[in-house]
Amino acid sequence: MDPRSEVVIRQHEYLSGRVLLANAPTDDLLSNLGNDIETQVWTWNFNEYQYFQNQQANVHFGVDVPESPFDQAIIFVPKSKELLNYLLHNIVSRLSEGASIFLVGEKKAGVERAAKQLQPFGKSIKLDSARHCQMWQLTLDKTVQAKSLADWAQQYNVATPNGDLTICALPGVFSQNRLDVGTAVLLPYLSQVTSGKIADFGCGAGVISAYLAKLNPKNRIFAMDVDAFALESTRMTFAQNKLAPEQLEIKAVTGIEDAPLFLHAIVSNPPFHQGIKTDYNASENLCKTSRRHLKSGGELWIVANRFLNYPILIEQNFGQCTTKADQQGFKVLFANTQKK
Repeated sequence: MDPRSEVVIRQHEYLSGRVLLANAPTDDLLSNLGNDIETQVWTWNFNEYQYFQNQQANVHFGVDVPESPFDQAIIFVPKSKELLNYLLHNIVSRLSEGASIFLVGEKKAGVERAAKQLQPFGKSIKLDSARHCQMWQLTLDKTVQAKSLADWAQQYNVATPNGDLTICALPGVFSQNRLDVGTAVLLPYLSQVTSGKIADFGCGAGVISAYLAKLNPKNRIFAMDVDAFALESTRMTFAQNKLAPEQLEIKAVTGIEDAPLFLHAIVSNPPFHQGIKTDYNASENLCKTSRRHLKSGGELWIVANRFLNYPILIEQNFGQCTTKADQQGFKVLFANTQKK
């Protein structure tokens, strides 16, 4: 069991009524809480959503707080400070004065720093410190009005051959404040991508998706990500730039196996983090299995850290891999399926 869950179980007497668990670990925590507690899980990670569904848990996937009422909330500290601010603000807006919010996290994940973010909402005390984790209790002495989702988005501009794009990125989304180096290295090559039905795997704030849509209004983009905040950011980016809604299909995925078939191209700055942990599974599977989602003559375009073994994996599965660029620590890799 996750040590954060063990700390919650140790302090279960503080829990009562309807309890919302935000960003909960995928373990047996729910079955170890008392029968007098009615739990609801809020996650924005599609893998975790499917895990809790399989557990027959009451689970909500999305960027908004679940609509059903709750009396208390437990927030498991996310990686992003901005995302924690978002969670706190929105959960506080649904509770009344005197209600409790519990914050749980590992010391190495910054739980002590995160606990300081409780201060604007009331008095907080440390309930427990064990298994390299801490659990804090916030007692609300105020409530707040929820803000619109757009108020939480950061914006920055990206140049394209057809004019600038305004990127909208919500809290916790990769590269929220500026264009990341890897994507910047890839963008000049997007004009070489074959047009048609294109998947952007790990779409983030929608930079690649919007760039491809702006390059060619005939492109149909499948923006895919595990993270609901990324998917919503991509939707906001398309709306902000007045790109045709029919060009975009948003798809929550667990991996490339959920991509459509018969794609003309797959383009990706592939993800390699799950929370604070490094995880190359999704991006390695992309290299190994994306071929089966492409039409004959379909293309794979990836930008990745220079040190990763993606060229070998791509070559093993496509028969060839071309390095289109090697700069600033990143490689732009290209492969295609052989036309019959």
